[in-house]
Amino acid sequence: MTAKALVKAFYESDLANDATIVPRFFHKDCKMHWNSSHGFRLLNYNDIEDFFENTRKSYHNIRFEFTHLIEADALVTSRHTLFANTIEDPNFEQPLAHYSTIWEVKDNKLYRGYEISQQANEMDLECMNSYAERKI
Repeated sequence: MTAKALVKAFYESDLANDATIVPRFFHKDCKMHWNSSHGFRLLNYNDIEDFFENTRKSYHNIRFEFTHLIEADALVTSRHTLFANTIEDPNFEQPLAHYSTIWEVKDNKLYRGYEISQQANEMDLECMNSYAERKI
């Protein structure tokens, strides 16, 4: 599987409900360098497991819309918006955040992630249009 196919398969997985996501997609020695509006976090494999466990407790469904998905050898860069349906309101989907991520793939697993995110603002139409879905 190519690096791009692996990253695409990860984002197309049922991240809100599938407890096998982390062992299937993440390298045991992975590190996620995440800069968000809340500051910087460095996550290891166990931190990522905890993150997705909490995600499964909060969201009924999660999906991603991409503007870019670019592969260069073992590196894949994505630019996307995360949409979710909460457990409390499973019939209402809302945009949660915009992301730009560089993934490094090793041994056919996600090995290093360098991610920047910010909360999505539906009221800022120019920003939302910037992240409108593209055919990749």
